[in-house]
Amino acid sequence: MTVPLPRPTAGLAVALLALGLPLLAAAPAPALAGPAAVKAVSAPVRSAPVPSTITVTGVGSATAVPDLAIVSVGVEAVGKTAQAAQDAQSKAANALLNAVRERGVAEQDVRTEGLSLTPVYKYKDGNSTLTGYQAAQTFSLKVRMVARTGLILQSVTDATGDAGRIHGVVFDVADRTDLRARARASAHKDAHAKALQYARLSGRDLGRLVSLTEGLSGGPSPVPAPADVAGSGAGVPIAPGEIQDDVRVTAVYELD
Repeated sequence: MTVPLPRPTAGLAVALLALGLPLLAAAPAPALAGPAAVKAVSAPVRSAPVPSTITVTGVGSATAVPDLAIVSVGVEAVGKTAQAAQDAQSKAANALLNAVRERGVAEQDVRTEGLSLTPVYKYKDGNSTLTGYQAAQTFSLKVRMVARTGLILQSVTDATGDAGRIHGVVFDVADRTDLRARARASAHKDAHAKALQYARLSGRDLGRLVSLTEGLSGGPSPVPAPADVAGSGAGVPIAPGEIQDDVRVTAVYELD
């Protein structure tokens, strides 16, 4: 009679544990190959159709009555010497500044834009002869009461005499936020109306707005327009007209 020998596996495991050695995990059984194996099949991915779009340009504008005048004025004086010319220019400049302050122009609204002192030559037969010096100063004034612009210009002329210079007047809007907002609304409305018309002409419905891009704008600009002459009979006559702001946008819409 044959007595089967005991398996050494359990004893070996006990010995390994006693020695502090880890047990080796049994390797997983290899996957079955052949007809019984299950193969994963990926379903084909279908891309969504690209929607039709329409691109239009909208143009809008808005106008406002100017509430700000930018006045450029100055003085010039000549003298036999540089000091004489500078002294004459300073006297005329002080007279100018005092006159505009009396008319209500605030200190922060007066700024020197240019100051110069140059020699004056007389040319004859190819030769130049120094005859004196010319001193000049230019100021920028912000007149926040447009109706008083003509009076301020007249005051400058009266205070400075022949030394006074008026270089120009530009009208503007102090706060352009509302003006630009109205111009943008007008441009958006114009773009939407065009897109809706083209959609109907194509037998389609207008879908959602995909993108909207605002073009570069030079900012509000004066518009020559008939206006009451401010200061007529009491100063230099002026016509403020209107300030116009233009906005151009490019809009892309989907067609349903």
